Amino acid sequence: MVNEHDHEHEEEQYITLVDENGNEQLHEVLFTFDSDEFEKSYVFFYPVGSFDDDEEDVDIHVYAYIPTEDGGYGPLMQIETDEEWDMVEEVFNTFNEDQEDEE
Repeated sequence: MVNEHDHEHEEEQYITLVDENGNEQLHEVLFTFDSDEFEKSYVFFYPVGSFDDDEEDVDIHVYAYIPTEDGGYGPLMQIETDEEWDMVEEVFNTFNEDQEDEE
């Protein structure tokens, strides 16, 4: 079972990533969802300002995480198996289709 959390109607949420040089990059959360099958949650996010540019291709990242007790994202983990990637891609494609239907 997959439970999707669309943040469109909620206050915007952000994640700060730190690269190997210690530079911080702010990203906006697109949506999150939970997977009972993999016992993890997932977060899709993109660099702040990506949709402000007129570029059609936006670099969207996805990571798994175990939610913290206070509902935070906890440490981000890479997706490791093909089965997990297939599930994540299916959820993302459904999200995109739903967004297109709303437009």
